[in-house]
Amino acid sequence: MARGEVTPRTTVKRVAERGSHDPALIDAVIDEALICHLGFIDGGTPFVVPTIHGRRGDTVYFHGSPASRALRRSTGAEVCLTITILDGLVLARSAFHHSMNYRSVMVLGRAREVTDAEEKLQALRAIVEHVCPGRWEAARRPNLREFSKTLVVALSLEEASVKVRSGPPVDEDEDHDLDVWAGVLPLEIEAGTAVPDELMNPGLAAPAHVRWRRPTERLGSTTD
Repeated sequence: MARGEVTPRTTVKRVAERGSHDPALIDAVIDEALICHLGFIDGGTPFVVPTIHGRRGDTVYFHGSPASRALRRSTGAEVCLTITILDGLVLARSAFHHSMNYRSVMVLGRAREVTDAEEKLQALRAIVEHVCPGRWEAARRPNLREFSKTLVVALSLEEASVKVRSGPPVDEDEDHDLDVWAGVLPLEIEAGTAVPDELMNPGLAAPAHVRWRRPTERLGSTTD
């Protein structure tokens, strides 16, 4: 299956004009979001696990302890990955038309454990760099003990879709003359001032990469 191909499972049916299967837009949302949710069914019981992720090309990676029941049981299972970025609260004139501006990705597929040592190392690098670009080169690499005690799971991005809502509220024509404020309240994630570890060697200043900035350019914005 080629990336961008539409499948019955990724066809956007509700407000279909907001949907897309564009790999560039999907990757942009995955790369910007700081957290994702991995869902699967184990023995008839549904699980949804919040976790950190990292992307390399057409694959997204997760990591954790081999003792993690959720992560371990997701390996080899059909999973659903969801990632959402909330961009704003849409305040309409009527209660019915209140909404949110968002970018949301859904990925479907079978998760696999990463056993190749080089792929595993690069996956861990992608996860660290996703959290804080530039951190991999500054931090100590995992040693053999840490490496063996880390489970890395991979999921292909072949079967994926993205849905985007942006722009003002969509009120009924007859409500436009109501004396009710309407519009969008933008929401942003901002990093505060870095707080040094008390056990850190004295005199070390926070490097330039110890920050987080939201991208100023976004793909796929639609007004509806």
